[in-house]
Amino acid sequence: MRPLLLRPPLGCLDTAFGSFRASRNKLVTQAAVVPHLYYFRKTMHYQTEERGRPHSPDYRIYFKTSDGKYISPFHDISLIAETEQDNDVPAKKPKKNDSEVLFNMVVEVPRWSNAKMEIATKEPLNPIKQDVKKGKLRYVANIFPHKGYIWNYGAIPQTWEDPNHTDAETKCCGDNDPIDVCEIGTQVCSPGQVIQVKVLGILAMIDEGEMDWKVIAINVKDPDAKKLNSIEDVRKSRPGHLEATVDWFRKYKVPDGKPENQFGFNGQFKDKDFAVEIIMSTHEHWRALVQNKSNSAGIACKNISCCASPSKCSAEEAKEVVESAPAFDSAHVACPELGKWHFV
Repeated sequence: MRPLLLRPPLGCLDTAFGSFRASRNKLVTQAAVVPHLYYFRKTMHYQTEERGRPHSPDYRIYFKTSDGKYISPFHDISLIAETEQDNDVPAKKPKKNDSEVLFNMVVEVPRWSNAKMEIATKEPLNPIKQDVKKGKLRYVANIFPHKGYIWNYGAIPQTWEDPNHTDAETKCCGDNDPIDVCEIGTQVCSPGQVIQVKVLGILAMIDEGEMDWKVIAINVKDPDAKKLNSIEDVRKSRPGHLEATVDWFRKYKVPDGKPENQFGFNGQFKDKDFAVEIIMSTHEHWRALVQNKSNSAGIACKNISCCASPSKCSAEEAKEVVESAPAFDSAHVACPELGKWHFV
C-alpha cells in the first residue's frame, strides 16, 4: 500500500485538501470521502503569451491570469480543478454521481502534432518551450500507424517526480518533471490550454532507468467523459486504444537510435485509485521542492502564489522575466521530416 502524506496547503495556495486518507481498496475520488476538498469560488481562467519565434529554440509560451499577472504553470496553477460558478453566484453542491475529484492539466502537445513541447522546468516562470537535444529541436517520429502524439499530452501542475525518490515497487527514481498526462478525449487541444480532467488510470513507463508515470485521463467537458469512468471503461469502449498507447511509448524513441522503453507491472495499466495515489505522492514531492526542503535538481521554483516558498516573487518581478524574453516573431519553417513514416 502506498501511504498518502498530505498536509495542509502551502499558505495561500489554492489547493484545498482537508483530511485526505486513502488506499487502493477504497475510492479516493468521492466527495463524501474528502469532505473538505470541494470549496466554491470562481474558476481561474488562464491566458497565454507567445514570445520568440515558433519552431525555433527561443520560442516560449508564458502563462498569465485573467487579470494579466504572469504566473508559473508548474507552481501557480492548482493541482485540483476548482468548481465553476457563473456571475459570482456560488456553484451548487455537486450531485453524488458528479462528485469526481478533477485535476488541472496543462496541455503541452496537441494530438497529431510532432514538436516535443514541454514545461521548461529549469527556466524562471516555467514557460512551455520545444525541447532541444544536441542543439536541435526535438520532434517525435511518426511510427506506423500513428501520426505524432496520439493523445493531447501534458502535465498535472504542482506535481514533481523526485529524482531522489525511489519508487517502492518499480525500484526506479523519478524523472525530475511534473507527472505526465495523456488526455484521450475526442477534441484536439492547444498548447498552453488548461483543462479539467478526470483520471482513469496510469501506466508505469521506465525511460532509460527513470520512473516516468503516464496518467490516462479525459477532459471533463468531452462528450465521452460521462461514460468513461475507469481504465476498464476505456478498454471496453475503445478496443486497441490502451494497447496502442503502450506500443507508442515503447517505440517512440527507436527512430532516434534509442532502445525500446520498458514498463513496470508488465506494461499493465493500474486503476484510478492507484493513479490518484501516485498523483498525490508527486504533489507531496512538489510541496517539498517549492518549500526548498528537497534537492531541487536545477528546478526553477519562481512563483507568485506559494506563500511558504522562498522563491515567491512579486507580479512586477514576474513581468520582468517575460519582458526579458525575445518578442514574438514570425514562424520558422517546421522540420521537413515531419511527414516521414517509420516502420519499427
